[in-house]
This record gives sequence, C-alpha cells and structure tokens, in this order.
Amino acid sequence: MKKILVPTDFSDQAEVALKVAANLAKKFDSEIFLLHMLELPLQLIDPVEGSSSRNLPESIFFMKLAHQRFGKLMQRPFLEGIKVHESVQFHQAFEGIKDFSEEIDCDLIVMGSHGASGFKEMFIGSNTEKVVRSSQIPVLVIKNSDAVLNAENFVFATDASASTMHTAQKAVDFARTLGAALHLLYINTPNEFITSKEAGERLRKVAEITGTQPRFHIYNDVSVEKGILNFAAENNIGLIGIGTHGRKGLAHFFNGSISEDLVNHARRPVVTFKI
Repeated sequence: MKKILVPTDFSDQAEVALKVAANLAKKFDSEIFLLHMLELPLQLIDPVEGSSSRNLPESIFFMKLAHQRFGKLMQRPFLEGIKVHESVQFHQAFEGIKDFSEEIDCDLIVMGSHGASGFKEMFIGSNTEKVVRSSQIPVLVIKNSDAVLNAENFVFATDASASTMHTAQKAVDFARTLGAALHLLYINTPNEFITSKEAGERLRKVAEITGTQPRFHIYNDVSVEKGILNFAAENNIGLIGIGTHGRKGLAHFFNGSISEDLVNHARRPVVTFKI
C-alpha cells in the first residue's frame, strides 16, 4: 500500500478520514495524495470559452483559497513525517476523483462520511456513492470519529458465487496487508435460504481458491444488510468489507440485492471492492 488518495472538502469528517489515512501511511510507509475538487462552471476555468475575461480571477481566487486550506492542513501534527502531495483539480468531483486515482495508480481511496444520513451526506454528497460504485480501487469509507482504523477483525460478506471469487481475493489480500483476522460471512435470509452445510461448503471453497484460512460464519437474519450489521455489532468487528457490481451502487450485492442502507447505517468503517 504505497499510494493513498484522500479527497477532501476540508470538513471535519474529511479530516478524520485524513487522520486514518495518515495512520495507514505511517504503518506502510505510504505517500498520501490529498485532492480537492473545484466544481466551477466552465467559463470560470477556461477564459477562451468564458463569456468574460473577468471570470478568470475568480477561478484563481478559489484555487488560492484551496491552497491556503491545504497549507493549514499540512501543519497538522498527525501528518508529520509523511510525504503528502496536494492537488487542486477543476473537474466534476466524481469523474475527477476517479480519473486522478487512475492517473496516480493509487492503492486505496479513503473518504469521509457524516454517518447518519449515509451517502447523501458524505462530504461530496452523491459523488462519493459514484466513486464507490465505479472505482476499480478499494474505497475505505470512514463514518465515525476514530482516527485509528480498528482492523483487528475484518469481516467480508460474500455469497461465495463463482462471479465474486476475484472480489473475495481482493478482500483476502486487503486483510493480509492490514494484518487483520479475516472473517468470511454468509448471510442466510428467508428469501434466499440455503442449508448451513451448503453455505459452509461455499465458504470453504472461497478459502481454498483464495489460499487463506479465515474464520467462517453463517448468520441468519431478515435481510443481508441487517445480518451484516448485527453480526458486526455482536462480534466486535472493526471493519466491514463488501463488494459492489458498479451498476447501481450497492444495490446489486449478492445474487439478490443489498440496499445502500448498509453503508448508510453502519457506524463502522466500510471498505468496498469492485465485483
């Protein structure tokens, strides 16, 4: 984990995400790429296309303001000793974050969330959902105020189908990188019920293919998302991992569906992997 991207709008929750990224950077000797997106109208950033040359100073003003804020952030004690790159981009936030992450070939994106209202209240609103939905890179969403990621126990919920094996491999690799105890979780629901024996065989298949020896869990609940949340709460799980297909955010998780309520309601950090 050598490059960590942290998009920011300079809010308190974005700073919490930066603190988590800083702790990870110190642990893995990583570099942090701090990104602020300026979503300005085109005429403010392109004097050729703009309706008036007086618009150009406005874009310069916002650019300078962002760098001033970066300057204050760089003075934070938790960033001491870490190589931090700052960047201000004039772009639509979602597309800009995605393009920038690919440009620098980062290993992880860390983003902040205000928690209670989920994706709609994340620091760049629905753009965060779009990043989670489309990113080929793991996205770690920080929803609480803890500056240190508690990854002693990491649960990855899976249906263990053939189409999601490569996603499970990403989760296994991520757990190994963090040095976390991996828990593979299958949620049995009334609508998608299978026997414990069959669920166990599926999970063992995941372990065999990914070359790991995780702890297996089969949990019964009324829905997948509630099962994940309840299991995490009952078993002191510090980090939740899930896969997303990228078509409608988290709505196509598993063979059925898991709503965005999982991330909306989870108080624990959530890391997503593209299926």
